[in-house]
Amino acid sequence: MTISLAIDTATSRTIVGIIEGDKVLFEAFHEGATEHGFAITELVTKALEICPKPDQVVVGMGPGPFTGLRVGITFAHSFALACEIPVIGVCSLDAIDIKESEYTVAIDARRKEIYWAKYKDGLRISGPAVNKPAEVGNFIIDQYPDLKKLVALSTSQNITEPMYLRRPDAVPTAERT
Repeated sequence: MTISLAIDTATSRTIVGIIEGDKVLFEAFHEGATEHGFAITELVTKALEICPKPDQVVVGMGPGPFTGLRVGITFAHSFALACEIPVIGVCSLDAIDIKESEYTVAIDARRKEIYWAKYKDGLRISGPAVNKPAEVGNFIIDQYPDLKKLVALSTSQNITEPMYLRRPDAVPTAERT
């Protein structure tokens, strides 16, 4: 059975787990939107002290704020490269486990906006997108990706590029107006 190191940093929470099949061997998180960098190292170190070496890394690819998302993705790729194991990317919103047939999930995008996606019967039918909350309406927020679901989705997804939904803040001088 495949052992997965699961990582998600698309929200204010750094979440790390070791999943074997549908069994959680380790799961922990650290709250702090600007603390992904040190938190991920500490959490993975704790996980590896008590769990077997993973066969793959599954990482949430967003959408999410640039810096936090980049920390998780870069760590996942660096770890996988060092261990010579594959990395599989999954949409973080898809891994939020909601027990309803139709729903819209959202996470804080900062700047008074949300990242959101709409689902029906467990499948994404709209999004992900970024909007003001009033433009979306009737969404579930303050939920976090479920690592078991993240790993389960890795059999049907392999997102290779981060899901950045905003234009970059920094632009080359020649493109400034």
